[in-house]
Amino acid sequence: MTAPFPPTPLKLLNREQAILEFNRRVLAQAQREDVPLLERLRYVCIVSSNLDEFFEVRFADMLEAARDPLSTVTGQDVDRVGRAAHTLIDEQYHVFNEQLTPLLHKQRIVILNHADRDEPQRAWVGKFFEREVKPLLVPVGLDPAHPFPQVANKSLHFIARLSGKDAFGRDNRIAIVKVPRVLPRVIKLPANLSDGRQAFVLLTSVIRAHLEELFPGRKVEAFSQFRVTRDSDLEVDEEEIANLRHALRSGLTTRHFGRAVRLEVVNTCPAELSEFLLEQFGLPNAALYRVNGPVNLVRLNELIDQTDAPGLRFKPFEPAWPTGRLPRHKSIFDKLKKSDVLLHHPFESFDPVVQMLREAVADPDVLAIKQTIYRTGAKSELMDLLIEAARRGKEVMAVVELKARFDEEANINWAERLEAVGAQVVYGIVGYKTHAKLLLITRREGTKLRRYAHISTGNYNPKTARLYTDLGLLTADGDLTADADSVFRQLASLGKFKAPRRMLLAPFNMHSRMIELLGQVEAAARAGYKAARIVVKINALTDAELIHGLLRAAQAGAKVDLIVRGACMLPPGLPGVSENIVVRSVVGRFLEHSRICYFRWAEGDDGEALFLSSADWMSRNMFRRIEVAWPVIDARLRQRVIDEALLPYLHDTLDAWQLGPDGRSVRISDSGISAQQALMRRYSDGGGD
Repeated sequence: MTAPFPPTPLKLLNREQAILEFNRRVLAQAQREDVPLLERLRYVCIVSSNLDEFFEVRFADMLEAARDPLSTVTGQDVDRVGRAAHTLIDEQYHVFNEQLTPLLHKQRIVILNHADRDEPQRAWVGKFFEREVKPLLVPVGLDPAHPFPQVANKSLHFIARLSGKDAFGRDNRIAIVKVPRVLPRVIKLPANLSDGRQAFVLLTSVIRAHLEELFPGRKVEAFSQFRVTRDSDLEVDEEEIANLRHALRSGLTTRHFGRAVRLEVVNTCPAELSEFLLEQFGLPNAALYRVNGPVNLVRLNELIDQTDAPGLRFKPFEPAWPTGRLPRHKSIFDKLKKSDVLLHHPFESFDPVVQMLREAVADPDVLAIKQTIYRTGAKSELMDLLIEAARRGKEVMAVVELKARFDEEANINWAERLEAVGAQVVYGIVGYKTHAKLLLITRREGTKLRRYAHISTGNYNPKTARLYTDLGLLTADGDLTADADSVFRQLASLGKFKAPRRMLLAPFNMHSRMIELLGQVEAAARAGYKAARIVVKINALTDAELIHGLLRAAQAGAKVDLIVRGACMLPPGLPGVSENIVVRSVVGRFLEHSRICYFRWAEGDDGEALFLSSADWMSRNMFRRIEVAWPVIDARLRQRVIDEALLPYLHDTLDAWQLGPDGRSVRISDSGISAQQALMRRYSDGGGD
C-alpha cells in the first residue's frame, strides 16, 4: 500500500528559477582559482549563451502562460524570475569586469577601449574601420519614410541621438545602425602595436569611436549599443500542415522576428533612448537589462580562440580507445558476437561508434542501416557515411528530428541530402520529438540475418562527445536489437504500440515503469528492507508524479540520492517530507549529460535494476517525446556503471553542489575529489580497460 501524499500539497520549486540557479553554479566556475583563466572566461560566455536560450524559450513561454487566465503562472511569478535574472546578469558582469579582466591584464591580455589606445593603435583601428567595417554599416535616420527597422533576434545595433537637422532641414534626431553578423566582434591588434601584450579591441568600441563618421555634418549627442532577445520557439500547426519539413523551412525565416522578451543596453544609455527602444519593442521597464560591458558576452569566445596562451587553458585530454575490450583494426561485429561493449564518454572515445558505421558501410554483407538523428551538427562524418551507404545500395532509414531546437536548419539540410541519394527519411511522429539515440545495422551472416546496435544517452555528435559525459552501448543482444528494430518500425509505420522485450519507450510505458520501480522500492522500505535505495542521475527533474514517487519512497525509509545537473523542482531536506533525499549537482570541465536510474529493493542481482536512458524526468520527455531506456542486464557492466558513473559523483567534493529546500544550492567544498578529474586520470592511465 502506498503512502498518502503530505497532508497539504507540497509546493514544488519554480522551474525557471531552478534554471537560473543552475547558471549561478556555472558562473561560479568562472570564480574558481583552480580553473585556468581562459576557461574561467569561457564559463562566463557559457552563462550568456544559456541565458539567451532561457529568454528565447523558457521565459518567453512563461510570459505567454501568464497571459492565459487558465494558467497557474502569475504576474508575480514572472516578476520574481525577472528579478532573479537581473541579479544573475549583474553578477556575471561583475565577475567579468572586477575579477577576470584584472587577471587577464596580469597575463598581459588586454581589451583596449578607445581611451586606452595610443595614437598608433587609434590610427590602425581607424583604418580597420574604414576598410572593414564602415562599408557594411547602413545608418537609418528615423522619419515617416524611414520607420524603425526590423531588428532580428540577438543582433547587435546602435541607437544614436543626433544634433541639429538633417540634410533636408528636418528635425529627425534618432538613428539606428545595424551591425552585420559577419563582422568579427573581437579584433586582435598586430604584435608591433601591442607592446609585448596580446591586445584586443571590441567591434563595439571600434564603432563607438567612429560613430560620428556615419552622420556627416551632425554630432552624436548620445548613443548606446543594444540587443533584443525574441521568442524563438518554432511554432507550426501540426494538425494543419501537410509537410513538416516545408513548414519548418518557412518558419526559420520568421524565427528571428518573434515577440520581443528582453532588451539589453549599456549602463550608460540615456533614459530617453532606452525608453524609446522599450516603446518600439512593446516591452515593460522590467524587460530592460542595463549591462556594464558589451551586450553579448558570448562573442568573447573569439578572444579566447585568438589568444596564444596554452597555460591558461585546460590541459588537452585525449579520450581513450577501449583497447582491451575492442582491439583496434579488428572487426567490431566480430567482437560484439562475443560480448557487449559499454563506452563512457568523453573519457572513452566516440570513434568506435564511427568505426562501427564505417565498417557497416564498407561491408557488402550489411543490408540495412537505421539511425535516429537529433543533434549531429552542420558537419558530420556519421551523416556522410549514411549518405555513402545509400549510394552503395544499402537500405538506409534515417529518423530525422526536424524540431531539435536551434538545429532545425542543419537537420533539414541533412534530410534533403539523404533523400537525394534514395535514403528513406521520416520525421518521427507529428507532435512528438524523436529524442531516442539509436543506430541499428542488419547484416547477412550465412543463411541468417543478424542485428547490431548502438544505444546511447547522448547525441550522434563526435564534437560534443568530447565535451559531454554520456554512456553508449554497442551490442548484438537479440532482445535489445529486436527492440531497437521495433522502435524504428513504430516510427515509420505508426502502428499500434507493442511493448518491447527489454526497452522502455516513451510516451508509452517509460513513465509508468519508472513509477512502478519507485513503488517497488517504497514497498520494500515499508516492509523493513533497510538497504532500499534509489539513485537517479539526470539533467532535469520537473515531472510532478515522479517527484511524488520519490517522496513516497523516501518517506517509507528508502535512501534517495539524486544527481541533477540542471533544473530540479523537488525541494530536498524538508523534515518529515524529503529529509531522506539528497540532491546534488555536479558542474565541472565536462557537461554532465548521462541519464542513469538505479533501484534496489532486495538482495542479489534480482533485487536491483539499472536503466540507461535518453530521457530526463520531465513531463515533456515522458509524454511528448520518443525516448528509450534500456536495462543493463550484464552484472559486470552494471557494476561498471555504478562504479564509474554513480559512486564517484556521490563522493565528489570539488565540483558538487547540494540543493537546499529553498532552491538555493551550496558548493560542498572547494577542495577534495572531482569525479571527472578522477575518471580522466583513470582513463589516461589505461585503467578504463
